Amino acid sequence: MKRRTFLVQSSLITTGYTVRKLLPSSVNINNPAETDLYSIFKNPPAICRPFVRWWWNGDKIEREELARELRLLKEAGIGGVEINPVKFPAKTDDLGKPSLQWLSHEWIDLLKFTFAEAKSLGMTCDLIVGSGWPFGAEWLEGEERSQVVVIGTKKLEGPLDYEVSLSELFKEADPPISSPFAGRKMEMQSIQLAPSVINNLDNVKDLSDQISNGFVRCKIPEGKYVLYALVKIHGFMEVIQGAPGATGPVLNHYNEAAVKKYLARMSDTIQEKIGPLSSYIRSLFSDSLELEGANWCMDMSTEFQNRRGYELAPWLPFLLYKTGAMGNTWVYDHGAEMGTGFKEMIQRIRYDFELTKTELIRERFVRSFIDWCKANNVQSRMQAYGRGYFPLEGSFEADIPECETWIRRGLGTEMSETDYSVGRAYTMMNKYVSSAAHLKGKKHISCEELTNIHKVFNETMEIMKIAGDQSIISGVTHPIFHGFNYSPPNASFPGWVIYGTFINERNPWWPYFRRFTDYKARLSSVLQQGTMFADIAVLPAIADTWSIYGAQNDPFPAVMYPSWQTLIWESIHQNGCACDYISEQVIQDAVIKDGYLHYGLRKYHTVFLTRVESMEPATAKKLFDLAVSGGKIIFIDAWPVKAPGWKDHERRDKEVQEWINKMKNIFPSNCWLQEKPSEDFTKWFKNTQEQFIIDPYVTIHTPNKFITQARYQVKDTEMLLFINSNMDESHEITITPSQEIVSGKQGWIWDAESGERYRLTMGAAGTITLDMGPADLKLIVFDKEKKGIPYKPVSKAGSDRVVLTNQWSVTGQHIDGTVLQKKMNVLEDLKEIPGWTNFCGTIIYKTIFEVNSKNKIEWIDLGKTSGVSELFINGNNAGTRWYGRRIYPIGKFIKKGNNNIEIKVVTTMGNYLKSLTDNKVAQYWTNEGRTIQPIQPMSLLGPVVIY
Repeated sequence: MKRRTFLVQSSLITTGYTVRKLLPSSVNINNPAETDLYSIFKNPPAICRPFVRWWWNGDKIEREELARELRLLKEAGIGGVEINPVKFPAKTDDLGKPSLQWLSHEWIDLLKFTFAEAKSLGMTCDLIVGSGWPFGAEWLEGEERSQVVVIGTKKLEGPLDYEVSLSELFKEADPPISSPFAGRKMEMQSIQLAPSVINNLDNVKDLSDQISNGFVRCKIPEGKYVLYALVKIHGFMEVIQGAPGATGPVLNHYNEAAVKKYLARMSDTIQEKIGPLSSYIRSLFSDSLELEGANWCMDMSTEFQNRRGYELAPWLPFLLYKTGAMGNTWVYDHGAEMGTGFKEMIQRIRYDFELTKTELIRERFVRSFIDWCKANNVQSRMQAYGRGYFPLEGSFEADIPECETWIRRGLGTEMSETDYSVGRAYTMMNKYVSSAAHLKGKKHISCEELTNIHKVFNETMEIMKIAGDQSIISGVTHPIFHGFNYSPPNASFPGWVIYGTFINERNPWWPYFRRFTDYKARLSSVLQQGTMFADIAVLPAIADTWSIYGAQNDPFPAVMYPSWQTLIWESIHQNGCACDYISEQVIQDAVIKDGYLHYGLRKYHTVFLTRVESMEPATAKKLFDLAVSGGKIIFIDAWPVKAPGWKDHERRDKEVQEWINKMKNIFPSNCWLQEKPSEDFTKWFKNTQEQFIIDPYVTIHTPNKFITQARYQVKDTEMLLFINSNMDESHEITITPSQEIVSGKQGWIWDAESGERYRLTMGAAGTITLDMGPADLKLIVFDKEKKGIPYKPVSKAGSDRVVLTNQWSVTGQHIDGTVLQKKMNVLEDLKEIPGWTNFCGTIIYKTIFEVNSKNKIEWIDLGKTSGVSELFINGNNAGTRWYGRRIYPIGKFIKKGNNNIEIKVVTTMGNYLKSLTDNKVAQYWTNEGRTIQPIQPMSLLGPVVIY
């Protein structure tokens, strides 16, 4: 068997399914020679198609509707579903339909029916663990429920006879989390009085023995003080959006016995009724560990002392920060000011506490989940992040590690250097998760994609494409769209909607949605066969972050440290190189050879450290070994000067300093301190490449922050994937791929929309000019194939263009059945025209233009268009454009004399929903609080040009 064919087949094997069931008929597994990469690209198998998160809203499910929705998804090009029971959406009419209890006999019967129906359609099923997130249940008791230790403070000035109730201190400490459990119980752990400036614990007085009858009464000496109340909350969090039977308190993820009991209860209950889950599903899925700051279990203090070598209790009140929604640390000035020495001590102990918690989560929850999946012969799919887990190593063990990509503000128009969330769909975790997969040799990198709470009902297919393209650049090879709502056809408009993106047959662009899923499927099909290339490593400042700010709630941390962390990997890719994130453990476990840091099949010639001031001595030594071997180490903004943690810190600090100093003194040509730029990281890295001789594998002659790339390899085939994240502007770039990519190969453009491929002609110096249109993606493949159709870029209008100035007849076919009509001499945005502002549906523009010589007309450019556009010339369908330039070849449809042109523009729904003031669902998603959305453009704006 050829290695390429083996890779294709092995990546498609899914538990409970055979390769034959998953492959399209055009892929012949009996004749391996016929199964090549291009065949998979042209006709992607179902397993490579996008999946959807299928929300079973309130578990108000019925057999006929489950079957209908599966068929609907199949026809739309969806390859599988993640079955996700969830709370019924608020403000929504449930039609009087009952909810089934999670794990009830009735629920399991319909689960089995769904499995069988999906299998009959060639679709794959995944199943979420529990319901909502993080999982839990009403039947959890005592230590099985999540726990948190929090701090409350009172700033006081004496002399003062002070009295405060425990209830007031409980209120002060109670964190304003997103989903508090009504049955939580608070317990005071200690009360301590500290001066307004703490230099050591000798300054602190324990007042715990002065608690009496629910009050603390004490005398505050003259001066300024802070009262610290350490509070433990039992069962503090409720499952977010849990369905009946799986709501209530969240599981204590630090309690191994409770974790195993919960998981076994789920699998045993289902399998007792339907048999092995492995006969029905690909994987069991654990959603992100958004534990809202949970940090405690019965033996936390004991485990801390055993692992770190000293007692936690005396320091705990001073290392905790005030927490808010999702457990993020938001308030840093709640307590006393700390003297320099005491502050450093607390930071070291805070790191030790975060490390202990993270180790326990890995040992007691993550490994229990992974082992449970293996015992049930299904794959583990996991979002191994939240607050308090290893950002990189967290994704090492899951069979299918998963990222998150959101539709967020600025997407398609900005790429902010001050706020990483602006203009980026991928979250900061994507690079960690994909790097972890690369380090462990995994090619299937899943992603919760198109998550959307800010543009619900206003998401265009174009913005979805930009988000998906960025997701690919961050390392994703398979999307799971977020999501598809279980919603009967007779549900009140717009339907049962727990979350967006609104992927639904009621959306006007639904008839065109298959174009997007085909596009995504083709890209996934080839990327899952390849290996994403990287020869540069980036070490983030995790130890410093944990020490200074505490572990963050990833993928949306309150603090990104340093704030420019993501800009480093972005600038590397924008300049024709590629990188992985690594960790100290990866460095310590790596092998140094011939100037490279080797870990598994990955190897890196250069390591960047982003303001890393703390590292283990073993890490510093290994970096020294890399310098000895000829590798490059670039420290951005800081040299490491200390080790993290408290125990033996003076000795360990000294070791770190000695290794770093040896490196600087002995190998100054292999390690450097590089200042970060004040702005323009893209230009900064280009200069860094030249200064330190970091050769790109593809030279991008004029780098641009909107243009980025990734490289994939499949045996003797090389792939370069370029995207333009700007939906308004084009960028023409010249690239020169390295000889290792092009030598002995022919270059091709593989069109992910059509599945066709076109032969590239390179310039004399090996250059390729790419016209990157708005929201564009170019997949360039270099292989041994030699013959094919030459690539011809879309022709843009020149001096011979003619702008159509004719009068337009405009008809609006509203989804509510009404019809609007208008004559327009000049194209303008219909949102500005009274009566049209809240339109939703299909707008049809018609006009006539005269042609004296049909041979002179080859193209038409519709100009700026908001929405999907479909063009008809003289009754002939000239095609559909759903992103970027709206340029169509029309030469074969043109006739001499009058020509009829008809343009359909399909809008989004948001403008209409804003107008439905009596519709609670519509108002919630478009017109309330953080979901208030402006009126969106929705027209053919032109100018319309023929040439």
